[in-house]
Amino acid sequence: MRYVYTALLGLLLMFGDETEVAVAAEKVGRGDRLSGMEHASRSPVLAVNGVAATAQPLATQVAVDVLKKGGSAVDAAIAANAALGLMEPVANGIGGDIFALVWDPKTKKLYGLNGSGRSPAGRSYDQLLQKLDGRKHIPTLGSLPVTVPGTVDGWFELHEKFGRLNMTEVLAPAVEYARTGFPVSQGIAAGWARNMAYFARDKGDLEEFDNAKATYLVDGKTPVEGEIFRNPDLANTLEKIGRGGRDVFYKGEIAHVVDRYMKRIGGDLRKEDLAAHRSQWVEPMCTNYRGYDMCQLPPNTQGLAVLQMLNILEGYDLAAMGPGSADALHVQIEAKRLAFEDRARYYSDPDHASIPFSALNSKAYAAERRKLIDMSRVMPEAVAGDPVLEHNDTTYLTVADGDGMMVSLIQSNYAGMGAGLVADGLGFMFQDRGELFSLDKDHPNVYAPGKLPFHTIIPGFILKGGTPWFSFGVMGGAMQPQGHVLVATNLIDFGMNVQEAGDAARYRHEGSSQPTDDAGQVGGLGKVRVESGISQEVFDELKRRGHNVEWGTNPKTGRKVHFGSYQGIMRDPATGVYSAGSESRIDGAAIGY
Repeated sequence: MRYVYTALLGLLLMFGDETEVAVAAEKVGRGDRLSGMEHASRSPVLAVNGVAATAQPLATQVAVDVLKKGGSAVDAAIAANAALGLMEPVANGIGGDIFALVWDPKTKKLYGLNGSGRSPAGRSYDQLLQKLDGRKHIPTLGSLPVTVPGTVDGWFELHEKFGRLNMTEVLAPAVEYARTGFPVSQGIAAGWARNMAYFARDKGDLEEFDNAKATYLVDGKTPVEGEIFRNPDLANTLEKIGRGGRDVFYKGEIAHVVDRYMKRIGGDLRKEDLAAHRSQWVEPMCTNYRGYDMCQLPPNTQGLAVLQMLNILEGYDLAAMGPGSADALHVQIEAKRLAFEDRARYYSDPDHASIPFSALNSKAYAAERRKLIDMSRVMPEAVAGDPVLEHNDTTYLTVADGDGMMVSLIQSNYAGMGAGLVADGLGFMFQDRGELFSLDKDHPNVYAPGKLPFHTIIPGFILKGGTPWFSFGVMGGAMQPQGHVLVATNLIDFGMNVQEAGDAARYRHEGSSQPTDDAGQVGGLGKVRVESGISQEVFDELKRRGHNVEWGTNPKTGRKVHFGSYQGIMRDPATGVYSAGSESRIDGAAIGY
């Protein structure tokens, strides 16, 4: 039979069209590995002098080149992030926000940076409702969800504290690629087409769309895989930022262009909002999971959900259950449902709400929540708890240098490419993060002028014995906390290496309540999507326990669910050797030297 199929494929290659060939080729399974776990796509990348893992191979190479020039891990991370804003505009750019965790070998401390921007100070809650004109949600597109872009200020905060090269050198690779062009990679090309089609379909929310088309289309079409794309406007903008520093973006020429553009289209963001922006250095939140300290940034991010889930899971012997087993998936899903109801109820801007951080992250609270999980059947309803007990579309990259500095950095425009708006001649799109505000006046995350919205993007970092062990992230909205927990348990409980931990089949639970006015499905039963690497036996057992489980790929339409995108770097404290892994589901790569 195999020979018949091979002959058929040969005929298709000679006489069939590309679609028929692609369909036939998809029937071929992957090859067998000679070492390591069978599910892994490749071996980890090992290096001593420096290593980087990003969502686009050329951006990873940019980071390594900066390391070779003597740049720090932070210099390399900024350089890669700038390149990704050009090469992966479907996920990030300087119109968005940034978060980072940095291990500094000199002070032997983990630093946290919150580089998220606030809503326009001049637009009140009532004025927003008036502009919404009866709509119950802030839209994804147009000026209403636009908040101050925090990325550039975040770069300069990180650089001032940990940089070695000057910013002109750091941004030079991205400037060069923007001016001379780069070949668009496969997954990004597909996302590019989807995003621009979405903008065209829902352009009723867009006050202006010509600038976006001029910036991101080539001869009126989105670039296809392998096509050279250039963005000279972005090259000029990055060049000005390198020469003029953060002030050129927040107080100078770029700020004035943004102000004029927003006034022209009827938007509310002003140069005063940009001038008032500052990133915040924050103390990471951590929990100990089986001797490892998992660290996250506190709200307004959703990182606390990772800690809550691990605190609940610590009460189960996952290693005995086995990876991908019905028992392991059942408790992970139920822990997620409980943590996400708390996420919907409590997470917001801590300057505008009182959040019981320590109580939500306590082992005692986790023990109370764990009592709600029944191993034999799904919880009919998950609800937010009372933590005050008497006992009380995103890009991720990670870089490490030869001195032991490790950077975990995540950056996003929020939904896809962003709000669909590009200011005149600047070459980047504004984020739509403000969509995540609630309109419920009684909710901690309710919209207010000058307020940080709830954020989904979270960098991860794990310490072992007080020293850096693993810098990582998993992109993909609400998938991120689930992905962090899956990767961490794959490493700690199931003994996988950094590549195997990311390649292992995943679940994705959807339908929990949200930190907006959207309550989701009551009780958060929702749906559980699983990848094809999960066995039919486990699929059937999850159904028997009451989970609404579906395969991640729809057999009728071929539509595939996004199960997150991962990068990770592990450090051996005894040898100093780095081990890096990159997502096999998309375009990324890990490179070291």
